[in-house]
Amino acid sequence: MSSEALYTSFSKICSVELTKAYSTSFYVGIRMFSKPLRQPICAIYGFVRLADEIVDTFHEKDKRSLLNQFRLDTISAIEQKISMNPILHSFQETVNAYQIPFDLIDAFLKSMEMDLEQNIYNSEEFEKYVYGSAEVVGLMCLHVFTNGNKSEYLRLEMYAKSLGSAFQKINFLRDLRSDYVERGRVYFPGLNINPMTLESKLEIEAEIKKEFDHALIGIKQLPKSVRLGVYVAYTYYLNLFKKIKSAEPSIILSKRFRVNNFHKCVLLFRSWFNIQLRFL
Repeated sequence: MSSEALYTSFSKICSVELTKAYSTSFYVGIRMFSKPLRQPICAIYGFVRLADEIVDTFHEKDKRSLLNQFRLDTISAIEQKISMNPILHSFQETVNAYQIPFDLIDAFLKSMEMDLEQNIYNSEEFEKYVYGSAEVVGLMCLHVFTNGNKSEYLRLEMYAKSLGSAFQKINFLRDLRSDYVERGRVYFPGLNINPMTLESKLEIEAEIKKEFDHALIGIKQLPKSVRLGVYVAYTYYLNLFKKIKSAEPSIILSKRFRVNNFHKCVLLFRSWFNIQLRFL
């Protein structure tokens, strides 16, 4: 193995280990993909995680400067097909191999920039943020799943967007308290969370359910190489959604809902069972 190939191999390992360290649930879902697709999805996750960490973690640093440099480093990595940041090197490999268009990457970075200055979102800003922070991540993954088959990508594009949007809105509900108390953010347009009314909660939940139902149609049409992994993530978030739906609005501001490890294992088995018996 050449020194360059060794560095690329090391970079890919870094993206896998970062995914494993930051999100056990997501990593388990990735393990359900066929082996050649696991590392490229970890590369996408690694890129997204680094940007998210800049925005939400390094409070004592100049976040805007860090994010601007991260943007420049990302562009350079993709264009030069190399980066001394192993996570970005792994990411550029995936971007170039699967021809992920830069407009998806740009939309994601712009949503991260919005988090640096935006606290209250109107409807237009909310749609732009959800698209950039979540839907495009699903679309990047879809480029990997469809492996250059443009007609397949276009056929599944809207379902991937619905799934990404539903996941993000559940994250917003789950993190409502921390976003509001720690960061002063309210993502849902016009939402008064002090107190949050049952009517507002039901309206948001109806929108999420509609997106979940639409996304499931697309999951059923995914290649077998990735269907189980995506369905595992779907069932995990669906279970989280059910927990949130059953709670009173006041409870959402007092606790962060989770799915325990035992229940995650049960969901994984049920997902596998449904796939094997062709219920999905």
